[in-house]
Amino acid sequence: TMAHSKALLVLENFIAGKFVPCSSYIDSYNPSTGEVYCRVPDSGKEEVEAAVKAAKTAFPIWSSKSPLERSQILNKLADLIEHDLEAFAQAESKDQGKTITFARTVDIPRAAYNFRFFASSILHHTTECTEMATMGCVHYTSRTPVGVAGLISPWNLPLYLLTWKIAPAIACGNTVVAKPSEMTSVTAWMMCKLLEKAGVPHGVVNVVFGTGAKAGEALVCHPDVPLISFTGSTLTAQRITEKSAPHCKRLSLELGGKNPAIIFDDADLNQCIPTTLRSSFANQGEICLCTSRIFVQRGIYSEFLKRFVAEAKKWKTGNPSDPTVDVGALISKEHLEKVRGYVKKAQAEGARVLCGEGVDSLALPTGNQKGYFMLPTVIAEVKDESCCMQEEIFGPVTCVVAFDTEEEVIERANGVKYGLAATVWSSNVGRVHRVAQRLQSGLVWTNCWLIRDLNLPFGGMKASGIGREGAKDSYEFFTEVKTITIKH
Repeated sequence: TMAHSKALLVLENFIAGKFVPCSSYIDSYNPSTGEVYCRVPDSGKEEVEAAVKAAKTAFPIWSSKSPLERSQILNKLADLIEHDLEAFAQAESKDQGKTITFARTVDIPRAAYNFRFFASSILHHTTECTEMATMGCVHYTSRTPVGVAGLISPWNLPLYLLTWKIAPAIACGNTVVAKPSEMTSVTAWMMCKLLEKAGVPHGVVNVVFGTGAKAGEALVCHPDVPLISFTGSTLTAQRITEKSAPHCKRLSLELGGKNPAIIFDDADLNQCIPTTLRSSFANQGEICLCTSRIFVQRGIYSEFLKRFVAEAKKWKTGNPSDPTVDVGALISKEHLEKVRGYVKKAQAEGARVLCGEGVDSLALPTGNQKGYFMLPTVIAEVKDESCCMQEEIFGPVTCVVAFDTEEEVIERANGVKYGLAATVWSSNVGRVHRVAQRLQSGLVWTNCWLIRDLNLPFGGMKASGIGREGAKDSYEFFTEVKTITIKH
């Protein structure tokens, strides 16, 4: 086993500009083979303490740099990520199970763009000013960075969502301690290797690897970390809220979704079907914005279902490193079991599984027999109160049901605890606006999906989270505002 353990990639924490070994490690699996391929530090209080100290030490110098200086450094970091795009994409695909195609075209380009975007936006914020002539006063606001930001990111879009937090945090002049998911830590570790070359001063970005229960908790409970930005499950967010309450921390929580697609009978099915397949099954359905409840108006229900299932069956599941594959492996054995469990529950409740799990056979290449794969699965005739229609499944599973009226479908679409994203398909402009207004959802896409302008707010209602992220929203979250009044 000595030779075997030598071959494993061993990650180290990145604190104060140096890689630091850890006293204990966690195994990380390659989801497409089911084998351990990497060892991740199992950090706790001590490591978080060191990282927070480094971030606190670096704060005065970093926060006093001009926005332009920080902007140039962020752009340089984007250049370096783009230069290594292929290596990052290969690592993300191997570590997460997603297809190489998705990592190449979505994850890594977006990670680089996150730095570019905030490198630009930080140069264009202006503060407010008002005059009170009668009192001889002028009021203005000033914005300053808050301090050390704690950033906790998930396993579904590892570098993409980590950089979506790091970029605005450091652009605004904060320093950070980040904790990526212990299941997908490799690209974060690779990014740490580029920080010095980009000109990021030591201690500005610290990365501590480990579990939520140990490393995450230590970060959330640390008295010197005034902000926590978290993307992940609603359950973990509840714990973060409780643990940070005694410290009055500022929280940004981007949580799950149970996102509806509403398809009216005047929808253009030639556009709707391919897009709804993507919104259901892209990244194995492991995106918080994925569609998992599809409401189809009765007039086109049977046609939609027939065409949708026929197209879903064409999606190719298999080795993520094969560029022709559409669906890679799910993140872990446990997660695969959980997702399969929902399909079994649906069947037990009398719903019809039209394709995928338990219906079609999955042929995998030799090296991938032990991987965590699942076919795109379409379930029909599910009751609205079923756990499959109420809970976030977070896998390649979508439920299709019929509806009759606009009024009825709005009520049903809103009838879950989540409110992150929704899609509406119709060629009637008036209807589109009416429905969008009434959906309890932070994002509504019409006749499209996942087209994002990073300037605009991103985030959810209800159990889908607190706060918004975007050019203006992230700037407001990562800075303190002060009102100054001058009598002249």
